[in-house]
Amino acid sequence: MLDNFINTEIDKKALARVQRMEAFYSGFDAEQLIKTVINQEFKNEVALFSSFGAHSALLIDMVAEVNPKTPILFLDTEKHFAKTYEYVEQITKKLCLKNVHFLKPDPKLVKNTDPNGELWSIQPNRCCWMRKVEPLQRAIKELGIKALITGRKRYQTSERNDMGYFQVDADGIFRINPLAFWDKDKIAKEFKFRQLPQHPLVAEGYKSIGCEPCTIPVGENGDERDGRWAHTADLYGEQKSECGIHLDEKTTSDWSV
Repeated sequence: MLDNFINTEIDKKALARVQRMEAFYSGFDAEQLIKTVINQEFKNEVALFSSFGAHSALLIDMVAEVNPKTPILFLDTEKHFAKTYEYVEQITKKLCLKNVHFLKPDPKLVKNTDPNGELWSIQPNRCCWMRKVEPLQRAIKELGIKALITGRKRYQTSERNDMGYFQVDADGIFRINPLAFWDKDKIAKEFKFRQLPQHPLVAEGYKSIGCEPCTIPVGENGDERDGRWAHTADLYGEQKSECGIHLDEKTTSDWSV
């Protein structure tokens, strides 16, 4: 199953590999899939990228159980809540992570594009490209990464509701989604079972946590993504739902201009 960030011009061998992996591993649970990806399918070529947000500790813990030296790519946009940075430190120590990378935006781009730090309020797509998409693309090349483990779930957005375990993006980088079929209840039960600390902002009504200027708490019955980029409804006529790291190259190619 391939969602809409897949570019139809991707190498046929990569698409065939996605289809093969879906066929071979579709019956695996999340833990089995992670073990296979780290130890066999993409050995020494895989990383987990994480926002260290509301649910991030669960997947990080699963990966650390297999190999705590697996690269963890934290998209440090320099716009996070102070409590997010504290949470990164807490989880890193608790899970004995050995290889956390802070992916920061290019200082020259920030100086030229967002000197006042207000780009998020007027051109949020461009801000996301500069602070998330470009740093991730750069790290993938520098670290020789061929596959990225993500924490996306089907229930989160309409763009994600038909994705499977495996995808490949426009650059030929594979995406693995071990929690694709998990729901909120299963996540909550696993958090409790593993005795993982929640992000401190969850208790304050933040169900999905990104950059501080673009994230607000939502009501008890609100969807977790309602609090992300709420201000963009007035800018675009509809609320932005993705930062760009999960969209295809064609979709985001104009975000940087």
